[in-house]
Formats: sequence, C-alpha cells, structure tokens
Amino acid sequence: MSEDAVGDIAIIGAGMAGLACAARLKEGGVSPVLFDKGRGPGGRMATRRAEIDGETVRFDHGAQYFTVRDSGFTAAVADWRDAGVVADWPAAGGDAVVGTPGMNAPIRHMAETQDVRWATRVEHIAREDGGWQLSIDGEAHRFARIVIAVPAEQAAELLAGHRDGWEARARDSASKPCWAVMAAFREKLPLGDVFKGDDVRWAARNSAKPGRDEGEHWVIHASPGWSARNLEMEREEAGQAILSAFFDEAAIAPQSPRHLAAHRWRYAMTDPAPGEASLWDGEEGIGVCGDWLSGPRVENAWISGDHLAKAILA
Repeated sequence: MSEDAVGDIAIIGAGMAGLACAARLKEGGVSPVLFDKGRGPGGRMATRRAEIDGETVRFDHGAQYFTVRDSGFTAAVADWRDAGVVADWPAAGGDAVVGTPGMNAPIRHMAETQDVRWATRVEHIAREDGGWQLSIDGEAHRFARIVIAVPAEQAAELLAGHRDGWEARARDSASKPCWAVMAAFREKLPLGDVFKGDDVRWAARNSAKPGRDEGEHWVIHASPGWSARNLEMEREEAGQAILSAFFDEAAIAPQSPRHLAAHRWRYAMTDPAPGEASLWDGEEGIGVCGDWLSGPRVENAWISGDHLAKAILA
C-alpha cells in the first residue's frame, strides 16, 4: 500500500453538508480536501441528463426544491442568487427555491472553489500516529483531521470501531428510500405543475421550473412505503409501476412516454436522532455532519456542515 503525504483536513462527502463545512473552513483559512464517490456535483440534489430524440434534457431526480429560514443559510442563498444559480419556484410553495438550471447548480457553484476529488470512494478510516489514514483504491492518504459528511448508513460503517456513541446515533437514524422516475411526454398532461398522491408522494413538471428545458418533462417520486416494499425491483419494472400509479392517482388518461427512466435512492429522507447539529472531537480530530443529524431538509444539511466548521475553527 502506497501512502500520500499528510494533509491538514479531509472531508468525506461533497454534498451540501460537506461543501458547507468546506466553505466555512476556507473562510477561516483552512483548505480541506474533499472526497466524494459520485462522478460529479449533486448528491441528493442531483440533476440527470438524458438524450431524447437528439436533444439533451435535464431532470432533477433528487431533491425537488428547498426552503430558506435560518439566517446563515439565508446569507448563503443570497450569494447563490447573485451568482445566478438559484431562483424561486412558487408552484411548490411561497418559500420554495430551486437551483438553476438544475438542482445541482448550488452544489456545483460551491465545489468550484474547493479541492474535490470526484469518483473517489473512501473505503476505510484508521487512527494512526496522531492523525487519520484514509484507504482509497488500495492507497493510504493521511490527514491530521477528518470530517465525515455522508448519509447515516455510510457514516456508521466508517465510524465503526472509532466512536461507538456516534456510530450508534448513525445507526439509529435510518434513511427512508425513494424510487424516482423521469418521464418525457409528447403532449402536455392535464395537470398543474405539482401533484401529490398516495403511492406517488410527489410529481412535478420539471420543465416548469425556472431555467429548465422546454417540453413536457416530469419527475415522479414514489412514497417511502412503496419504495421500501419494492426496493429491489428492477429499474424498468419500477419505472412502469410508478408511472401507472401516477396516472391512476391523478385520474388522467395514460400517455406513452417518449423517455422513461428510474433511479433508486436508498438513502433519500433522513429521520434524525435528537442531538447536536454536528459532532466534533478536537482531541481525536474527527467530526461528523449531515442532514441526518439536524433534519431532513437541504437547509438542515447546510446548517450541520456550517455548525461543524465553526466548531473546528474554534
């Protein structure tokens, strides 16, 4: 196993929590290195591209919008507005905000000023010589301090054998799954821009959001219960089943899609265990942040990451 030189601080996970933590650290003069197993910015605020009849179409198949209430998050969103990467979307509510031209735009904007290693999975962490060793593709990367900013289930795996109390809290905060369907139609469906049903928890005309592609493009989310019962269903079968439920519950005539794809989010909605918004052990140099610590909204993820960075800087 080869070994890289010691760095100051590593953040495992470059979603909203990890990048919020990195942004605050950088303001304080600390430059972290972020590792994320995804191929690019987004996480659960992902935007999927699809080629449909020679045209590139984008679907927000993860988080559909976010709200803004915390004063610190309000300031961050104001910066994003100035950068042109967010806009209001009244169809989802008076305080709903979306990324533009896709939900991943704020994440992409935040990542531009950080050292992020995409498509890089941290397989294991180990405490060694007063610091931390990250195992990545058979190589050891050493850092003085680390931050774990991934969903609860993945955080629990990394924390095993290091912080039993933190690991237990992560395991007590299981995430609910969600099947997401991306569909394009030739004709406009006789519905408003947002629909909510039973097995279909949420459906939205993605093309009606600010800055989106023209056409009739929908994102349909199955309920947590339906998703859990059918978690191991094949993608094509799940897509057809959710589309059928959508037409039934909306009471509209079925229409054959010109594009249909499904994505399984195993860790979609968090169920936070009560406690602090983030966890930090200054002596050991290890911290944890994420929406599973503070609440299920995008804003909660930002708050958790920012909270942890302030603790580190203090």
